[in-house]
Amino acid sequence: MIVSVLLIISVLLQQRGAGGSAITGGGETSYHTKRGMEKVIFIATIFLAAIFLITALANLFVK
Repeated sequence: MIVSVLLIISVLLQQRGAGGSAITGGGETSYHTKRGMEKVIFIATIFLAAIFLITALANLFVK
């Protein structure tokens, strides 16, 4: 449950960093690299998603 809450928070933090246009469907067409905290949140989101998937599969096969 902790992993799922942390995953939700990390996804919401990414949306906030993307700007208001990401919510309405529009977005910038320019490419930019992730730096600093944006990169840390991006990597943490991938890590938390992997842990969530592993725990969900473990829960499926253990029971």
